[in-house]
Amino acid sequence: MIESRPVPKTDRRFSLNWTYLAAIAEGVSAIDLGALALRQMSDARQFAREYGYDMDSPAVQDYVRRIQQEAVGFVRSHFLAPEQAALLPACVAEPEDPLNLLLLASQRVHRFDAERAWACVLLKVMHGLFYIDNNLKLRHFEAIRQQVFAGLDALIHTEGEQQYLSDGQTWLPLVHLDRKRNKGRHSILLKLLQKPEYVAADIHDHLGLRLTLGTRIECLLALELLRRAHVVSVTNLEVSRTRNTLLDLAAAKAVFARYRALLERSSGHPTELLARMDAELAAQAQAQRRADNPHSAAEFSSLQLTVRKMIHLPTSEVGRMSVNALDDLLQGADDVSFFFAFEIQLMDAASFEKSQQGAASHEAYKKRQVDTARRRVFGPELEAWLREQG
Repeated sequence: MIESRPVPKTDRRFSLNWTYLAAIAEGVSAIDLGALALRQMSDARQFAREYGYDMDSPAVQDYVRRIQQEAVGFVRSHFLAPEQAALLPACVAEPEDPLNLLLLASQRVHRFDAERAWACVLLKVMHGLFYIDNNLKLRHFEAIRQQVFAGLDALIHTEGEQQYLSDGQTWLPLVHLDRKRNKGRHSILLKLLQKPEYVAADIHDHLGLRLTLGTRIECLLALELLRRAHVVSVTNLEVSRTRNTLLDLAAAKAVFARYRALLERSSGHPTELLARMDAELAAQAQAQRRADNPHSAAEFSSLQLTVRKMIHLPTSEVGRMSVNALDDLLQGADDVSFFFAFEIQLMDAASFEKSQQGAASHEAYKKRQVDTARRRVFGPELEAWLREQG
């Protein structure tokens, strides 16, 4: 017979926050929530502590206030027109205590409340900034940048004003060479605010290289050169992120086979022959439509590869913070290693020119990014409220 024991008295009535539990159980992103569920300051303080910030520490309070003010500046500069800046309530823009934002984000959840909506906006942006500040790879970005570009820079040669991509066997003239040495802090934040997970580790284009060559055939030759130099290989690609809207490989293979003998016999760089091949390729190729980025225009054509590079950092620089799952097995090692993803993009000159204007331009691309981020951060109710304010 099982002995019956007294059950401790439950001080809190049995209730469930269905919205919050559904978000947890069904994997809803924090950026898509319209409210929190904190009722008193002790809840807010405990929430912040478990998040990672002890608000009893004056230094932590100062840091969180700086992030809150940066978030206010970001929202006003990126998401609001100048005449809308005053719509941000003072209790959100300048709270006595940053913890008040958590309580404001939890109030009057069963009807639209402007203060709650604005508090949620600020907290979502602050969340992204906290992730950026606490991303270990970004802390060691300069050392990572040097290692990523070391292998690529060895293939770039300059003679006079002309730059070439060369491994010593093949010399390909470059029309443009663009290095993305670091995404700006707020550019990273914009990307995070569009992502379901929205953590800084998911940004794959902190670093990158765009090579623009004269023709699509030369882009294919450049890809082969990068393969021979082992900068790009099937083992270091994030294949799910490969985006090819530039090359119909079946058509390119047929054109290359017809002209290969002429290429082999040509002296110097066969500019005219490559142009003729490119014209045939354009006539035969099927349009390539694999571009999963919703902000890329249909007119944008490129071959985009996400490459993983193994990075080595001295343990003296990293300290005892874990970088990857093997870190605990590397006690006493001279360095800590991990993979860092960067992008290589190939374009031909015609595609590059198209990318500088109209819907395919970088400015239009950034505007689409900002619009998407604003809609997600604000939510439909706040967007509607803003339209009502004129």
